[in-house]
Amino acid sequence: MGGKSGGHRVMLVGAGAREHALAVAVAAGGHEVIVAPGNAGTQAVGRNAAVRSDDVPGLVALAAAERVDLVVVGPEGPLVLGLVDALEARGIRAFGPSGAAARLEGSKAFMKRFCERHGIATAPFVAFDDPAAAERHVRAAGRPLVVKADGLAAGKGVVVCDSADEACAAIDRIMRKREFGEAGATVVIEERLDGDEASFHVVCDGTRAVALAPAQDHKRVGDGDRGPNTGGMGAYAPAPVVGPAVQARVLREVVEPTLAGMAAEGAPLRGVLFVGLMMHGGEPYVLEFNTRFGDPEATVLVPTYAGDWFELLDGAARGRLPDGAPAAPRPAVAALSVVMAAAGYPGKPRTGDRIEGLDAPLPPGAFVYHAGTERSADGAVRTSGGRVLAVGAAAATLEEAARIAYGAVGAIRWEGEHHRRDIGRRALPGHVP
Repeated sequence: MGGKSGGHRVMLVGAGAREHALAVAVAAGGHEVIVAPGNAGTQAVGRNAAVRSDDVPGLVALAAAERVDLVVVGPEGPLVLGLVDALEARGIRAFGPSGAAARLEGSKAFMKRFCERHGIATAPFVAFDDPAAAERHVRAAGRPLVVKADGLAAGKGVVVCDSADEACAAIDRIMRKREFGEAGATVVIEERLDGDEASFHVVCDGTRAVALAPAQDHKRVGDGDRGPNTGGMGAYAPAPVVGPAVQARVLREVVEPTLAGMAAEGAPLRGVLFVGLMMHGGEPYVLEFNTRFGDPEATVLVPTYAGDWFELLDGAARGRLPDGAPAAPRPAVAALSVVMAAAGYPGKPRTGDRIEGLDAPLPPGAFVYHAGTERSADGAVRTSGGRVLAVGAAAATLEEAARIAYGAVGAIRWEGEHHRRDIGRRALPGHVP
């Protein structure tokens, strides 16, 4: 096996900005890239294959037919469905956790109980599979709570509640009306923690971990963190709220016991451990675990990692992270990424709008990663989803990255496009480009 020019043949699964960013990073190392199903951006990096990311048999057949050296699984859905297990059963190396290890993301109740078993700090919680019992708990609590659908809900199954009425309404929507399907058969109700959130990613081989830059994303659709939650409107790294001392604590108190605990429970974690952190009263608490790169966080993690991306991903998949892999991100590099969204997002986004300005030259350090795009028969790139592009920059300072990123955003347009103008505001007080 092997790709062009002595490189390797790598298949990425997914269609978002995360997959485009990783495809660019892997291709830059001289490797051939296939993306399934991909988007208009990944089409320019390698080859797209029209196989859905939730089609496990189809993806296994594609990987076997293409004789790929490594499959990198982007989204959480196929991980929870056991895609990595199915690939490895065919002798195909894959980056990502087994279905058993992906339960850390696939079930919030499992994740919370795992933290309890292994002494990992997280908010107090109770899990319910009976909506009436959940409502009684909420009424008796008399304080702000968070209601979470247990299963995967595309980032939308978490409701932060200010009152018991709000919490009961969330329980009704999730458990009775099943707005998120079977993901809402069980809910987790936890204490509400206030503070600064951050995203801390490590790449792990089952026992060891390499830390990437701490990042912070922006979930609300509007400036000033107003409006409904989204899958993410932008991100930046490094996040000052997670300084070196906090990073060391998270590695020692969260990452190490998680890797040891999963191995002891028969499901060693290889791939990504994405720790959703809340800095509450100066202390790090785990809000959630994800077992894949965040999106849009990946768009700022890729340019801030100093090592070789293929070696990192392939080493984790082999169960042997490369010796000498950087133990930390490049300290002199910051990155900031702005999501440009379609009209109607995050509700019902409009699709099919022609995107103008993609052919304009980018300033040094700038990047454009595609998410919800497709190339139409007339050759135009058009919107095909809610989050359309992640446009950003890497630079020596976060302020410079913001300046370059927003300059690049200003050159791209389509009808109904909207984006936040304050990405990075927590790290750059008063900075509104």
